[in-house]
Amino acid sequence: MDYGRLGKAEPGGASTRIQPTDLPPKPKVSKLRLLLILAATLMVVSAASAAVAVVIRHKTDSNLQNRRPSQAISRACSRTLYPSLCLNSLIDFPGALTADDKDLVHISLNLTLQKVGRSLYVSSEITNLAMDPHIRSAYDDCLELLDHSVDLLSRSIPSATETAGSTQDVLTWLSAALTNQDTCREGFDELDGDVKHQMSERIKDLSELVSNALAIYSAVGGDDGFSDIPIQNRRRRLLRDDERFPVWMSRRERLLLDMPASAINADITVSKGGNGTVKTIAEAIKKAPEHSSRRFIIYVRAGRYEENNLKVGRKKTNIMFIGDGKGKTVITGGKSVQDKLTTFHTASFAATGSGFIARDITFENYAGPSQHQAVALRVGADHAVVYHCSIIGYQDTLYTHSQRQFYRECDIYGTVDFIFGNAAVVFQKCNIQARKPMPQQKNTITAQNRKDPNQNTGISIHDCRITAEPALESSKGQYPTYLGRPWKLYSRTVYMLSYLGDHVHPKGWLEWNGDFALDTLYYGEYINSGPGAGLGQRVKWPGYRIITSEEEAGKFTVAKFIFGSSWLPATGVAFVAGLST
Repeated sequence: MDYGRLGKAEPGGASTRIQPTDLPPKPKVSKLRLLLILAATLMVVSAASAAVAVVIRHKTDSNLQNRRPSQAISRACSRTLYPSLCLNSLIDFPGALTADDKDLVHISLNLTLQKVGRSLYVSSEITNLAMDPHIRSAYDDCLELLDHSVDLLSRSIPSATETAGSTQDVLTWLSAALTNQDTCREGFDELDGDVKHQMSERIKDLSELVSNALAIYSAVGGDDGFSDIPIQNRRRRLLRDDERFPVWMSRRERLLLDMPASAINADITVSKGGNGTVKTIAEAIKKAPEHSSRRFIIYVRAGRYEENNLKVGRKKTNIMFIGDGKGKTVITGGKSVQDKLTTFHTASFAATGSGFIARDITFENYAGPSQHQAVALRVGADHAVVYHCSIIGYQDTLYTHSQRQFYRECDIYGTVDFIFGNAAVVFQKCNIQARKPMPQQKNTITAQNRKDPNQNTGISIHDCRITAEPALESSKGQYPTYLGRPWKLYSRTVYMLSYLGDHVHPKGWLEWNGDFALDTLYYGEYINSGPGAGLGQRVKWPGYRIITSEEEAGKFTVAKFIFGSSWLPATGVAFVAGLST
């Protein structure tokens, strides 16, 4: 059995398998909107073809009938996880047989972009088919994720031609594009019917093509390759206080993260009482500009806001949400997979626009443990920062879906897999609290789903407190808590310089299913403290390690794992770049 393709299930419990029901179809999408989607996709595909022509100009393919791969193609494809698909796709692509190693990077990216763009185009054609809510949820996820992948691949192509320094950008975007394809496919895993079969054909081979492009770029574009852990090409020193911000930032922007919310001149103020710009967060998001190059601030006054799956889309960039404090400004919802939705679709609040920042807000999903997967906050935004927030739920509380993310001084509550996803993410000075789960359940703090060895993703928990909520504290012997379990084959999670409470099981980590991923995962612990930090009874898996080297631990710091020294200063959020606490 291919355990790597199983859906997420509760430890000690069965997976939540939900069947479609015969309900009225979602209202039809207008023909104009559909035509706009299709036209935009065709423009992307055309642009990709033009880019290929630029890459291979001055070169001719003298023997198009010769299907024997060149040495460069053979060399490139030997580095991939899907070499047969790699050979077949490259041989048939114009100019590939005479391309060198670097040209093959661009060709592989372009052919992948064309395939993804084409998949979005043909997937959009079935949008008006009748679908029950669960299938519609999975289908809508796929359209959103395919659209996002087109954008990520489009950005990767010009960046792949630049000098060193953009390498981690490209690796991040390709890693996210691969995660997007997996999330799309997984949304249909427990469903059946004509829409699933049609979508399976429309997205066929996409994950494998993105994986191949990622492998080819990684080999030529260059990671330093320290035991498969991405690190910087050069050392960065800690920034002094007067160097924490770029010179072009105004004094107001530098103080933004420390100023009282009431003192900030926000672009939009949300107030349920009517004494603001708008009454709902949805209205504020709608009014926010697209592709903003400056920080756009939305201040959400104290109150409880339940607005049905709020989302900051990928075009809404550099948006900052400021609340009145944890427990005061509360964004909440109660959607779960029991509502015939995908896990991706249950989020009370979601953000995919790059540069997203949230401060002094509580994000909550109150569905409860019996409702299984129910996300409070989902983030797929690059360079995202969540500061001084509470994130409250049970199973699947925080979905760190993709790209680079940083969480500082946050309180995160949950039971099963309550920090999960495939971002490159660092948690610093956060309080991570396990809650009392359902009977017979085990708590698992993390479920990291890195599926490809070339993805620069993982979870780093640095200088945090891992404790039990009072309701669990009184009965912790009945409900063991584990640091994590491997959702995918190359799952990667580390705990460093953190306090681990006595609710943490002496084994530390939990199997996903038998011996799946135990020799390919990377789980590490470095100088943790507290009664749960004892290492004597820890698991003996090949992929688990007690980290003793400061150099190895340093690879999971803000500066080296998410390259935060280059972008976090501009946010104004305090951070520790290295291991110092």
